[in-house]
Amino acid sequence: MRQAAIGALLLVAGAVCVVVGVLPVPTLLALADRVVPVLAFVLGLTIVAELAADAGVFDRLADLAARVGRGRTLGLWAAVVVLAVVCTVFLSIDTTAVLLTPIVIALARRVQLPPMPFALTTVWLANTASLLLPVSNLTNLLAVSRIGLAGPPAFAGLMALPALAGVLVPCVVLLVVFRHRLRGGYAPPPVRRPEDRVFFVAASAVLAALVVALTAGVTVWVAALAAAAVLVVVAAVRRPDVLRPARVPWQPLILAAGLFVAVETLHAAGSTDPLVRALHGGDGFGSLLGLAGAGALAANGIDNLPAYLVLEPAAGNAAVRYAALLVGVNAGCLVTPWASLATLLWHARLRAEGIALSWGRYAALGCVVAPLTVVAGVAAVLVAR
Repeated sequence: MRQAAIGALLLVAGAVCVVVGVLPVPTLLALADRVVPVLAFVLGLTIVAELAADAGVFDRLADLAARVGRGRTLGLWAAVVVLAVVCTVFLSIDTTAVLLTPIVIALARRVQLPPMPFALTTVWLANTASLLLPVSNLTNLLAVSRIGLAGPPAFAGLMALPALAGVLVPCVVLLVVFRHRLRGGYAPPPVRRPEDRVFFVAASAVLAALVVALTAGVTVWVAALAAAAVLVVVAAVRRPDVLRPARVPWQPLILAAGLFVAVETLHAAGSTDPLVRALHGGDGFGSLLGLAGAGALAANGIDNLPAYLVLEPAAGNAAVRYAALLVGVNAGCLVTPWASLATLLWHARLRAEGIALSWGRYAALGCVVAPLTVVAGVAAVLVAR
């Protein structure tokens, strides 16, 4: 069933719950006040990233990565790691999984290298590197309003070490798994020129300004929508062919809205209370690992967004517990294909590129890297607090 259909069914079910009184109207309004800005941010950022890709910004970054690699396969892989981390941190998990993946695959093919090590790097780091800033992941945006931290720098201060663990552990596993394929060298390709230089320069400038705004503490949804509006105007003048209604991410937006309402209904009905009570309290390693582990299990069972929403009350008012929960749902969602929407979108891009990866192999690798990353991330939370 398509994302939009699932989301629509959840919204209809939520409306029925409002009518019968299971979900009180004030609770629904409070939920809307919290999540509408988040969805507006997703809308704006997706449009910006899509148009920037059309302008050739990500192609240029990939070509520069090939130059930085200096003809060594391991050097190119390291450059892709940096590119994936930066893209995830500043432009979100979905941008890396959806837009960067086909570009990295095309780059590997241009230099005649096996694409799988680079493709798997993008999806793992899209998930695990999404711990550093509020804008890196939708779960972070939901959490930051509850943690009580004053802006992105404070959030980054809490999550810097867990984010570092979320990058290092998967990279070590990738180096071990693909140690033979990452040997050797390649001939660096020429840097491609953009088809429309004006569009390319405008998109690069808007993207850079947006990154600065998001890290400086500007209201994220305002910054994202403003950047999207500017790029839409530029595209309307320079490349009107890229402005299509299909570019608007209606399906994930409707699905996210439906999930928000569904989980809030469960909270209002008291259905999640036993689980929350079982996990509530404690800031020692065992308690934090239990919360993070529950988050990872729930993410791999039902997707990381509803997993976070279900377990959020268990974090209480403790920033360290929110950090542990984020480690679980973000860095632990590497086993099942539906553990994050980004993973499903990434696999669809792989199929479109003609690359075969069975979900069985993906899950087997995830069973290795996910627990290691979650344990390392929780340990980092304790060190950072």
